[in-house]
Amino acid sequence: MSSSKSREEIWSEWRDLVNMAPQELQDWLETDDSKSVGDSDDGESTGHASGRRIVEIKRSNKDDISDDQWDHMAKVVGYIKRHLSQGGPDEGKEHSNWRHSLMNWGHDPLKED
Repeated sequence: MSSSKSREEIWSEWRDLVNMAPQELQDWLETDDSKSVGDSDDGESTGHASGRRIVEIKRSNKDDISDDQWDHMAKVVGYIKRHLSQGGPDEGKEHSNWRHSLMNWGHDPLKED
């Protein structure tokens, strides 16, 4: 595994940070706002592609998660933490690219814990 964290650490952080339910995330990924943010080479942004993988992982049993999926989960956790540390805009967070990008990675910063 490429992450220095244990699977238990990754699992714990994943469960804390990926706060969108699979169907909620899938519905979000269908929106124009979702498709309009992030870097993209071939038409789909990295975050949007990641969101599709997150839905798949969230619908899996923990024991069935592949090594590749564990690596992706570690990547997702790292991305969300970095993005959250930037704090987002002072105003208009609800409709900001910052929030939309985080939501592509399965985290809605406006959800209460």
